[in-house]
Amino acid sequence: MKYLALLSFFFISAFHSVGQEFNVTVQVTSPRVEGTEKKIFETLQQELYDFVNNRQWSNYIYKPEERIEGTILITVDQRSGEDFKGKINLALRRPVYKSSYNSTLFNYLDKDFEFKYIEFQPLEYADNVYSSSLTSTIAFYLYLYLGLDGDSFARMGGSPYYAKAQEIVNMGQNERERGWKAFENQKNRYWLIENLTNPAYASVRDAMYKYHRLGLDLMSDDVEAGRAGVNESLELLRKANRERPGLFILQLFLEAKRDELMNIYSQAAPLDKTKAVNILKEIDPANSSKYQRILDAPKQ
Repeated sequence: MKYLALLSFFFISAFHSVGQEFNVTVQVTSPRVEGTEKKIFETLQQELYDFVNNRQWSNYIYKPEERIEGTILITVDQRSGEDFKGKINLALRRPVYKSSYNSTLFNYLDKDFEFKYIEFQPLEYADNVYSSSLTSTIAFYLYLYLGLDGDSFARMGGSPYYAKAQEIVNMGQNERERGWKAFENQKNRYWLIENLTNPAYASVRDAMYKYHRLGLDLMSDDVEAGRAGVNESLELLRKANRERPGLFILQLFLEAKRDELMNIYSQAAPLDKTKAVNILKEIDPANSSKYQRILDAPKQ
């Protein structure tokens, strides 16, 4: 199984596969850009699709059914010659064991996307080299995808991929494009990877593992055992919130999981409902009214 393979990642680091890791939908739109030269955006979309899905990003051999699914939607708002500005909508999904259900791991809008692009010029990227804002930003999020997926299958399984993402952020510190620096924004690429690699917030990553591997993945065989794993993950999230209220990565976790959590607990026993709702209201107070609905839902 995939989580067992991830555990052996460090033992096969010298092995290089020829497989691909991703099955990611890539879309480039430009609704606000005037002019008739729209073909350049079609070319960019195809080149980015190949960049994401048809190259090797890790040392693990992914079977076709294991390829990581997600979306990358780039909306270009401004263009001046070779210079483009816009935003990226990013979403990552993970299959749940013994089910047809896919759980959202990550759902984020990056509003600070600036890059240069020349049509038909190859998209260059290499580790430890800042080739361009375009390829470095996409590579950053692909390593983030690998890391989040890895954390959901094995405890701290995403560490080697977060290290790659951190390298990209470090190289971006001297670049003019936004999104890489701590002082620019409290919610950008810098803080994303800082939160995920800071040992002080390791409980969020622990929660990611328990929520998925010891929670959702068990529910097809034993709903109550799976819910117990989710219960443990909520305790870990409360611990992180008390240490750092408003933690960015915790907010993103809740954004991805809010509706799912409501479904998980709507049919729980009254005691589990009450405990979960109290934690969720504490760590996500802006959405307290939504969590209240869990208590109002009748148990079937």
